[in-house]
Amino acid sequence: MSVRKLKPITPGQRFRVVNGFDAITTDKPEKSLLAPLKKSGGRNSQGKMTMRHRGGGHKRRYRIIDFKRDKQGEDATVVSIQYDPNRTAFIALVEYKDGEKRYVVAQNGMQVGQKIKSGAGAAPEIGNALPLSEIPLGTIISCIELRPGQGAIMARSAGTFAQLMAKDGKFVTIKLPSGETRMILATCLATIGAVSNSDHQLLVSGKAGRSRWLGRRPRTRPVAMNPVDHPMGGGEGRASGGHPRSRNGIPAKGFRTRSKTKDTNRYIIERRKK
Repeated sequence: MSVRKLKPITPGQRFRVVNGFDAITTDKPEKSLLAPLKKSGGRNSQGKMTMRHRGGGHKRRYRIIDFKRDKQGEDATVVSIQYDPNRTAFIALVEYKDGEKRYVVAQNGMQVGQKIKSGAGAAPEIGNALPLSEIPLGTIISCIELRPGQGAIMARSAGTFAQLMAKDGKFVTIKLPSGETRMILATCLATIGAVSNSDHQLLVSGKAGRSRWLGRRPRTRPVAMNPVDHPMGGGEGRASGGHPRSRNGIPAKGFRTRSKTKDTNRYIIERRKK
């Protein structure tokens, strides 16, 4: 993984830091694993805007990712590592012996030609998916299920990873990227290794137009609004805006929004850091 700092031959390139894309091996996606992706512009089925600051952006096609890793006990060969416009992580195209091809989220260190496997009995090596009960303590893991058979929903973005801390009966304890420590059923699958593209956090867009290419429209600062538009608006001169809160008046920066009566609270051993 590497990043490149561009020479400022244009104003938009002055602070631009781009991905070196060293790990990428091809720029042609697998056609059989592409699906159309329709833009909503932040509107719901009634045409009403339910999410602000969305719209425009480059046309994309969705890559169908195998989050469930349900083809178990069979070796798959990594054919290529590819860029995915729909996520921060890179993806790997793998091919099974019967000729079936699938996309999986690529882990750091995954190489073309490497064999990966999923299911019970797989070796705890990078790219392999196996039940948490069979993973050695202290192992770095990613793409973790919360319920058996649900598919990976945790630690999926670029550079993220969790760590297996303890095993106790039918539960294991893992430390998540947020710092939260929680219990998960030992029958849930997880993939060995940290997610690829760990340099993603070092990138600098360089100009406002790049956000528009990603489908993000301009956002007005709440302190620049009027009182009728936002709780932090108004005031004489350059008022600070008061206590930080959302447009609906819900406090930000430290205010806990998780329900105290939520059933799964009993599985959380330590809350995430503020």
